Amino acid sequence: MTIRERVKELRKSILGLSMEAFGEKLGVAKNTVSQWESGKNTISEATLKSICREYNVNYFWLTEGDGEPFVDLPETTLDELCVEYELDAYEKSIIFEYLKLSKEEKSVIKKYISNIKKEH
Repeated sequence: MTIRERVKELRKSILGLSMEAFGEKLGVAKNTVSQWESGKNTISEATLKSICREYNVNYFWLTEGDGEPFVDLPETTLDELCVEYELDAYEKSIIFEYLKLSKEEKSVIKKYISNIKKEH
């Protein structure tokens, strides 16, 4: 399935929105959404990120078909960082697991990384 097909599936089947309602939240007209879905116009990276932000969509699902369509809000922020810094799924999982640690556990990791930095 292509990005344009996932956008259409998201809009129509998952969210149950008209082209007009979907585009309104993104600040675009109905015909723009129609052109994306038909393949007449390419969806920009900024628009893909906007779709993810506005509809709480998993960026990796939208662009690559990986994972579930929706994510929890903290993961959405993490997805945006992964896109910005070109992190892969494994790097994302490392950060996600770190965020779930207690303060004490994070302190141990920070000390370990600090020692590594001193060695280099």
